[in-house]
Amino acid sequence: MRHIGIVLFDDVEELDAVGPWEVLAHWTRTHPEDGWAVTCLSRDGRPVTCAKGLVLGAHHSFADAPALDVLLHPGGHGTRPQLRDEQHLEWVRRQRERVPLMTSVCTGALVYAAAGLLAGRPATTYWGALELLGELDPSIEVRGEERFVDDGDVVTSAGVSAGIDMALHLVARLAGPERARQVRRGIQYDPQPPV
Repeated sequence: MRHIGIVLFDDVEELDAVGPWEVLAHWTRTHPEDGWAVTCLSRDGRPVTCAKGLVLGAHHSFADAPALDVLLHPGGHGTRPQLRDEQHLEWVRRQRERVPLMTSVCTGALVYAAAGLLAGRPATTYWGALELLGELDPSIEVRGEERFVDDGDVVTSAGVSAGIDMALHLVARLAGPERARQVRRGIQYDPQPPV
């Protein structure tokens, strides 16, 4: 079994975590034959209070999480203190050494930048944080017009709902385009802008 871990923390943006969870959980539960599982982890394994008040529980703490094949770091206001939290940044760096595929949604990319993971690479983030992404590491090729940027072993996505698109892209990468189409149909995700 291969594992995808979604990081939870206080003030995480709800849809940054729950949007990809919906995609990835639908995939892994509907198609267990693909051999993937998705779980949520928080630093201490306790529930977190999200940016708009939703309380989410974690399956694991950082210490007892299974070995991960994919790590997904969401964004939200809770990432701002993480940019100065050396303990968190060091944990992210350790994951980079062990986890084959690092992904982020929204301002999760800022945490990756602060940890040095995006040096010299293309990346994106929430539109309101694009300038800060470039300030954190001027060597980053900031791609502000893209929903997500796949740079091999690091995938970053723009804000909030873009995490759904990025998660569907992950399904296509890990299990094929047809599986991603099945998941998209399963969650009835076929957005048409209202205006």
